[in-house]
Amino acid sequence: MRHVIIGAGPAGVTAAETLRKADPGASVTLIHGESEEPYARMAIPYLLAGKIRESGLRIRPREGHYADLGIDLVPGRVRAVTPGNGQVTLASGESLPYDRLLVATGSRPTLQRIPGIDLPGVHTCWTLEDARVLLRKARPGTRVVQMGAGFVGCIIMQGLVSMGVDLTILVRSGRMVSRMMNPPSSAMIRRWCQSKGVTVRVETLPEAITAEDGHLRVHLPGGETLPADMYLCLVGVKPAAEFLDGTGVAMGSGILVDAAMATSVPGIYAAGDVAEHVDVITGERSVNAIQPNAVEQGRVAALNMAGRRAASRGTFSFNILDTLGLLSSSFGAWQGLPGGDAVEASNPDRYRYLNLQFAGDLLVGANAVGHSDHIGALRGLIEGKVHLGPWKERLRQNPGLIMDAYLACAQKA
Repeated sequence: MRHVIIGAGPAGVTAAETLRKADPGASVTLIHGESEEPYARMAIPYLLAGKIRESGLRIRPREGHYADLGIDLVPGRVRAVTPGNGQVTLASGESLPYDRLLVATGSRPTLQRIPGIDLPGVHTCWTLEDARVLLRKARPGTRVVQMGAGFVGCIIMQGLVSMGVDLTILVRSGRMVSRMMNPPSSAMIRRWCQSKGVTVRVETLPEAITAEDGHLRVHLPGGETLPADMYLCLVGVKPAAEFLDGTGVAMGSGILVDAAMATSVPGIYAAGDVAEHVDVITGERSVNAIQPNAVEQGRVAALNMAGRRAASRGTFSFNILDTLGLLSSSFGAWQGLPGGDAVEASNPDRYRYLNLQFAGDLLVGANAVGHSDHIGALRGLIEGKVHLGPWKERLRQNPGLIMDAYLACAQKA
């Protein structure tokens, strides 16, 4: 059996290791799109901040790990997949045959469609090479205009501030991290960033970028311009799956998969940030691009590729974000479910906020700022679908009792 995995992030690496155990006699090929050892993309901000070296990004730091397991690590970009004859074609022209194929290519950054987006000095920060460029160019006082304040934008911001740059953040919508935090919690994060010396401008979208005397000018609506030494575009990502065009693999916002992580084409599976699966709380399909989901999906896909039955119960949405020292988190259906109810507690002076979303006596979602002690309890109650009984009313009266509710209810579940 010939197993080929496209993508060497957490999902791909986990799948390769699982396949080696589940199908010892098979060949396992792991295609990595960068000329690097497989690394964890989400650790890049720690590299920018000087907290780790490049070696600290590696998913498996031991030298020779893949070779010792008999996993063939192949660098290269995939140009096409032809399911009819089971071939993966690389950009170099080389073809690799497969019997089972896993697509675990994750996401790629999107760029704004504005004049000047291709100028020198305009960057993104998605790969290790992108980070190297920032480390070479950014110095204390470097004027950086960053477009985007989503999850990725906020963790990159952490590294930039550690480097001492003069940072201005532009937010297209009315709030930061709008895909994981509600308006009150987002406003609290924005105020925190401003207190740390970061300029944050909401509802601001540049119209163009120009260059003059080796520096950039970021043109805003109304004629205002911002001087910059560097423009960082972090406006979002989308699944990296263009090479599947014409294969018949069904797509939504990502590659559609079932509980076995199988796609609509026999022999092709998908896992990680490129896969669209069912959310265990909402029941709706979505791409929940977080590492725990990716690792579990890679494991389930690999077992099925090896002929062993395994099923994913779906994805669970949760994010934990450290923004310049302020911890925030979101879990499950943090925006609430139809017919549900909610309670919140806020202490703006201490940068503490908690919002709980209920459906019946189930806790189905939450937003939290400044509450590090509640993270495990919130995840356990929501993901475990633990019935609260009388504890729901107690939480409505005092949301801070979440740990007590967890200890009282989770043990009975």
